[in-house]
Parts: sequence; C-alpha cells; structure tokens
Amino acid sequence: MKIAIAADHGGFSLKEEIKELLHKLGHEVHDFGTSNCESVDYPDYGLPAAEGVSEKRFDRAILICGTGLGMAIVANKVPGVRAVVVHDTFSAKATRQHNDSNVLAMGARVIGPGLALDIVSVWLETEFEGGRHQGRLDKIAAIEQKYCK
Repeated sequence: MKIAIAADHGGFSLKEEIKELLHKLGHEVHDFGTSNCESVDYPDYGLPAAEGVSEKRFDRAILICGTGLGMAIVANKVPGVRAVVVHDTFSAKATRQHNDSNVLAMGARVIGPGLALDIVSVWLETEFEGGRHQGRLDKIAAIEQKYCK
C-alpha cells in the first residue's frame, strides 16, 4: 500500500515511529514532513498528504499533531478525503469497516506510541464492509459535490 504520512512539531517523534512500522509491514511511505520538533503550522504538512489521497497518488494517509484534531480538520477540507481522529483500536476498526476512512489522524499528546502503533496496524488491516455503508458514503460524496465547487 502507498501511504502518505505527515506531522507537525507535536507529532514529529510519533511520526518517525509509525514510519518504522510502516516500512516493517512492507508499505511504500512518502513523508511530507516535518523533519524536526521546531514549531510549524500543521496545515502546511497535512494538506499535501490529504491532496495526495484525493488525487489517488496514495492509498491512505496518516497525520499526527498534538491532538489529531487540527490535522483532521485540514484533511477533511479536501474532496474525497474521509479523515478521522482515532485514539483506540475499536474506533480504528469501525471507521474502516463502516466509513472507509482513508486518512487517519492521531494526537501524539493524547496517546502513547504503543497504542498508536496498534491503531495503525488495525486501521491498515481492516477492510471496508461496503453494503449498507456504501449508500452513506455516496451521501457524503453528494454533500462534497454540493459545497466543493
């Protein structure tokens, strides 16, 4: 799987740990930065990763900031992106099964690295169930078409 990853200064260290896991699992990873813990603005890093998913250059993206919230807000402005903030494995599984999420956002100041790595693994291995959930995604796409002109 081709995965984009990005973080601001608050998520830099966790991003580096997640990158190691992704490589071990055999995924192709493109790192959109940041490259250290110096203060930066999360939209500058989250947006290009989300655009890559929207443009189908990447299958999914993982975004990390202090809470995950800012990154998810930025990513969800991009058509075709279904970004979710996840801080537990149940939600990681459910959002793939029911929402076909394609961008995972996490907060490095909210969860520790062990749980974050578990979340990433569950999120990557869980498939979308389709069926009744597809109709809901179609409604979301219609909302995007209405407002993203």
